[in-house]
Amino acid sequence: MKSSPSPTEFATPLAPGPGAGEKGLRSGALGLFSSVAIGISSTAPAYSLAATLGVIVAGVGLQAPIITMLAFVPMLLIAYAYRELNAVDADCGTTFTWATRAFGPRAGWMGGWGLIAADVIVMANLAEIAGIYGFRLVGLESLATSRVWTTVAGMVWIALMTAVCYVGIEVSAAMQRWLLCLEVAVLLLLAVTALVRVYTGGPPTATHVSASWFNPLNIPSPQALTSGVLAAVFIYWGWDTALTVNEETADSRHTPGRAAVLSTVLLLVIYGLVATSAQAFAGVGTTGIGLANPDNSGDVLSGLGGAVFGTGGLGHALTKLLILMVLISAVASTQTTILPSARTVFSMAAHKTVPAGFARLHRRFLTPTWSTVGMGLVSIAFLVVLTSVSHNVLADSIGSVGLAIAFYYGLTGFACVWYYRRVLTRSRRDLLFKGVLPGIGGLIMLFLFCYAAFNVYAAPDYGATSVRLPLLGRVGGVTVLGLGALLVGVALMPVVTREHTAALRLQRSLLPHRLPALSAVESASRYLPADTRSGVGGDWYDVIPLSGSRVGLVVGEVLGHGLRAAAAMGRLRVGVRVLARLDLDPEELLARLDDVVREEGGPDSPRGGVTCLYAVYDPVDGRCSLARAGHAPPVVADPAGGVRYAELPAGRPLGLGGPPFQRAALDLPAGSLIALYTDGLVEAVDGRRGLAETLAGFHRPLESLCDEALATLLPGPVDDDAVLLLVRTRRLDAGQVTDWELAPDPAAVAQARRLVTGRLNEWGLAELVFTTELIVSELVTNTIRYAPGPVRVRLIRDRSLICEVSDTGHTSPHLRQAARDDEGGRGLYIIAQLTERWGTRYTEDGKTIWTEQALPSEG
Repeated sequence: MKSSPSPTEFATPLAPGPGAGEKGLRSGALGLFSSVAIGISSTAPAYSLAATLGVIVAGVGLQAPIITMLAFVPMLLIAYAYRELNAVDADCGTTFTWATRAFGPRAGWMGGWGLIAADVIVMANLAEIAGIYGFRLVGLESLATSRVWTTVAGMVWIALMTAVCYVGIEVSAAMQRWLLCLEVAVLLLLAVTALVRVYTGGPPTATHVSASWFNPLNIPSPQALTSGVLAAVFIYWGWDTALTVNEETADSRHTPGRAAVLSTVLLLVIYGLVATSAQAFAGVGTTGIGLANPDNSGDVLSGLGGAVFGTGGLGHALTKLLILMVLISAVASTQTTILPSARTVFSMAAHKTVPAGFARLHRRFLTPTWSTVGMGLVSIAFLVVLTSVSHNVLADSIGSVGLAIAFYYGLTGFACVWYYRRVLTRSRRDLLFKGVLPGIGGLIMLFLFCYAAFNVYAAPDYGATSVRLPLLGRVGGVTVLGLGALLVGVALMPVVTREHTAALRLQRSLLPHRLPALSAVESASRYLPADTRSGVGGDWYDVIPLSGSRVGLVVGEVLGHGLRAAAAMGRLRVGVRVLARLDLDPEELLARLDDVVREEGGPDSPRGGVTCLYAVYDPVDGRCSLARAGHAPPVVADPAGGVRYAELPAGRPLGLGGPPFQRAALDLPAGSLIALYTDGLVEAVDGRRGLAETLAGFHRPLESLCDEALATLLPGPVDDDAVLLLVRTRRLDAGQVTDWELAPDPAAVAQARRLVTGRLNEWGLAELVFTTELIVSELVTNTIRYAPGPVRVRLIRDRSLICEVSDTGHTSPHLRQAARDDEGGRGLYIIAQLTERWGTRYTEDGKTIWTEQALPSEG
């Protein structure tokens, strides 16, 4: 007997990850034909021509065909931007994701908001058109003119198309293929029939096609040209839907980009042919079937249908088919408008820009659950509100869509240029397709946006409504609606980007502001934060001065993102600095840090998600001791030109428990280069090889090498934080180090004083003789008294005077305040007063007590 399914089987899981191809959508569901069909259907060719062709003709007259072709140019340029960006980041968030990577989360949010606003606004209009044409198709003209019934029908159409999008991308694609084929077939039939009738005895309005129609110099004025192109841009809008389903497309990095370019080219052919044939048949008159007749400006195709096909028999059926075609166009575009808006919201939720609930997937259909349903509900609500307020406001809203379109298309063009700025000089192709063409497209869109918003649409007599604004007077309703929709996004921006900003600020404040200048090494670093809100995480690095002129090098990564990861990173970085000052060996330091991670607990604990590499370099003998906890090995380049990845035990990530960490040692000649990094730097294909090749030119300045490594490995923004720490080793001269071995005899105290005095005089440090004699006397006396075996004394002249006394004992002295009647206990107290720092470090055969004194200032 079958058991009933558990509730979890129907639960909607969150997207597994925010990266391209990681969100859990049904990958490989669409081919090139389906992508092209979705791209073309989103533009609603029949509806767009019906609603826009009359407006274009009224503005430019016989030059309408060339206007439809000129509007293709900026669309093609932006399509190239989409193609190039999609090739490196096939994320269904498209403009949102790419603008975030290029310009930061604020620009990304506005790009996503612009697309959503345009889609929601146009959905209300498409749904109303679908309702009107649905009633006309069945002969219910009275309902077609009723605002209430067309609104109800529009709501039904939105609900039906939302359901189709919800049940799977394959169903949506199959529906689009059939609807598009029917739509294009009827449009071509209309165009061919109209042209045949023009040349075989058409109506009195018929005019033979003339080459002058395609001459842009014949356009009456620059203002007419700009207004016409602005109106024509709307008929091409929507092809980018082919990109928003990229994560569900086979070969997601290339097929969607090809589909975008193919869609715009095919639209050019369709629009050019239909506009030319319609103008040749109906003319540009203002009466009858003339395309400039204001009574037909909202729907020129319905009037043409009866004139081209006739009103009886087959002609009546074809006219009805034309009405059906406009209905199909509006319905298909309604569906394909839900797809990009839902996936953009889905991607924004996966990147934690909107509430995480919108990142939920249907377990069986693998479609965005609340993103799809939510966009349908918002569109229905917007339709009802605008219809209730005023039908004129609803009419003006369609014009305001152009502002949102120009905004997010232009932003994408500029994002492409900035994203690829480091590689534009790599080849002519990169310069053209990644820089010049997208840049020109972005500039055209910027011009169209400004011209439309502040000149054409702002005129009080433009459109059906106007609004009186303080200080500005009466302003066209189209500008108010368009800019108002974008300003709502601006108002919401601080809220949705607050966590990213806080996490990035916290991350940067916890990292070193400036690397210390040391004798042991020369160092340079780069920290490249992730470009999405979800990406700012817990990568860190540090250069820590240690006793004996040694230096500690550390790089680590807390898995996870946002404020929690950044805060955990800060705690661990402080922990590493504290443990390093105890002069622990690398493997011992990682073991102590592992205890910290395991015992920390709590919701913010990074347990099981921390990797770290710690190294200690000694400039006296050139040895570097390293240990790692699940972190990538460093790259080492020696002065002879060899570059290799250091071989050392991998270890486990911190917080998991298990076997002890192991240490490896490297003998590094002076001038060797060590590169420590996090995974974000080399996650690209061949990233590790690319890093090694970059470091082959290690004789160059470290700052230059850092810049070249980032430009080579991360030419664009990144999903994950990336850290690079470059260190060039140095060796102390033999004349800077003096080492003596003394017998464990009380007479050795006087001998140590004489040796130290002689060497300090040779170094020109006579001012430090008295204090150094006291330090050496106390330390050597204690060593002889409490530890067996020989005594070693070492002086190092570096940026300070370092005095070290080593023995075979393992008992560390402790500083304390001696009482008045105590016979001893004042030695370390005196040493602490005479030195800048002092401490103890343990070695394999004993311990070393060290002190540091400031060198006397010159002059």
